[in-house]
Amino acid sequence: MSLPRMRTADKALAILKEEDPDTGVTLHYIRCLIKSGRVPSTPVGRKKLVNVDTLITYIAAGGDQESAEYAQETGQIRKVPI
Repeated sequence: MSLPRMRTADKALAILKEEDPDTGVTLHYIRCLIKSGRVPSTPVGRKKLVNVDTLITYIAAGGDQESAEYAQETGQIRKVPI
């Protein structure tokens, strides 16, 4: 059984840059993915840890389908109960 590589956003970026020094992925982008829930994270105290392999898979897939689903969820006006 292998353990998932759970890292903070900046450590995940360091791993990405280690594998691809010319990557266009930024720390801000990773934090936005975590905050929006598009990439699952685990809260540990004040930090949020992300599975680096899941993050790489999401970025490699382009995130189109999940981005569209997220936009549909947040782009709708909901009725406020009175």
